[in-house]
Amino acid sequence: MMRPQVRFLENDLIEQILGEARDILQKLGVTIHNPGIVSMLSDNGAIVGDDGETIRFTSDLIDKALKSVPASFKLYDTLGKEAVDMAGYNVNFTPGSTALNILDHATGEMSRPTTADYIKHVRIVEQMPHIASQSTAMIPSDVPEMISDSYRLYLSLLHGTKPVVTGAFTIEAFGIMKDLQLAVRGSEKELAAKPLTVFSCCPTSPLKWSSVTSQNVIDCAQHMIPVEFVAMPLSGFMAPITLTGTLVQHTAETLSGIVISQFAKPGAPILYGGSPAAFDIRYETTPMGAVETEMIDCAYNEIGKYLNIPTQAYIGLSDAKLLDAQAGFETAMGATLAALSGINNISGPGMLDFESCFSLEKLVLDNEICGMTKRMIKGIEPKEDFPSLPHFEELLRDKHLLISKHTRKYLKEEHYFPSQVIDRANRSRWQEEGALTLGERAHKEVRRLLEAYRPSETDDNAKQTLTRLMRGEARRHKMRELPGQKL
Repeated sequence: MMRPQVRFLENDLIEQILGEARDILQKLGVTIHNPGIVSMLSDNGAIVGDDGETIRFTSDLIDKALKSVPASFKLYDTLGKEAVDMAGYNVNFTPGSTALNILDHATGEMSRPTTADYIKHVRIVEQMPHIASQSTAMIPSDVPEMISDSYRLYLSLLHGTKPVVTGAFTIEAFGIMKDLQLAVRGSEKELAAKPLTVFSCCPTSPLKWSSVTSQNVIDCAQHMIPVEFVAMPLSGFMAPITLTGTLVQHTAETLSGIVISQFAKPGAPILYGGSPAAFDIRYETTPMGAVETEMIDCAYNEIGKYLNIPTQAYIGLSDAKLLDAQAGFETAMGATLAALSGINNISGPGMLDFESCFSLEKLVLDNEICGMTKRMIKGIEPKEDFPSLPHFEELLRDKHLLISKHTRKYLKEEHYFPSQVIDRANRSRWQEEGALTLGERAHKEVRRLLEAYRPSETDDNAKQTLTRLMRGEARRHKMRELPGQKL
């Protein structure tokens, strides 16, 4: 069977981009605001500038790091079952992350999310067949900022079973977030054998690593917790205006992260990822739904695959402010290109407004978009279609094939049937059933999923340990109680 595929770069151009990126790392280097990492790289042959923070890499250093990166890895749910395979051209979807706002369906207004909103998101994602992982999708406003990273992971592990794409915005948060995972897995050996999370680690464009983010790379590597590198060059602002120039910068920044990771722990699992954008100079915005942004995402995925590294991208999301036509076409176009490109971890469903707003209604719509794209990449293959003559003899004899053996055997395998979120009824039936808009149908599905949710099957002892750890962290930051819980 031929898998449908899209490509933007010839191999010769990939080689040229890689060569330019390596040249930048060797001659200009990157700035790393972390003395321990500077020392580690210096001990392995990197050249440290007079400022003590600018690091120039040698060709051997880069080659050695690339050779130790695993070609794939898997994620496992809280029950220890395989959930995600980051290999080859496997495609997995996960919601977008770290939204500051949530869209209220009733008012159409954005507001700061709460713990209750976050729990709803987890319970909905748990039931979505086309969303492989959870994400720490939004930042609850009813807990202190200093515990928001660990608190989101806590809620995800308490109410859901799917693996979690997450991250830490402080060095201190990593410790409790590791302990939360150990509460589920039981030991560091088991956590390394069956990873439960992916941590996003973001260099700062152009060509910088903060102390916090670079330390997170090291900490994750040492515990074999997978990392996705999320370089964010902005074409025409914090990167060259051309897509090729932006790809050179993205490649250099990502390669620098790979070197840090692999010299901390050879073989540490990573995703060659990012969240670049084509900067819109007219509005001073970073449109994630722009076709140029989506092209950059698909192209750097090709570079990652050329290096035999699994990939990630923030794509399949929208800059619209409401669940409208723009939200649909930007998301669907991005998800389609991402699936055809074979991006292994596609982050975006549920997101609006330049990655800053989450919508539960959009999430259930996006689940259908993900289902359609996954059907598409299965391609077309014959299924007892040859010889064709008997099927057409049956069709001419019976005047239809609605109940034929061939139809009944392959109906659900060959055709994707979306939920009631997608309207496929004729107009009279649509009117009889209330003439609901897309937003109304999506909201109805949100309510249905919340009512259908059943508590996760994660071990009760693990849940108790999760809550004990989170309560301790809350007390450490002067919280008297967690939202909805007495301490």
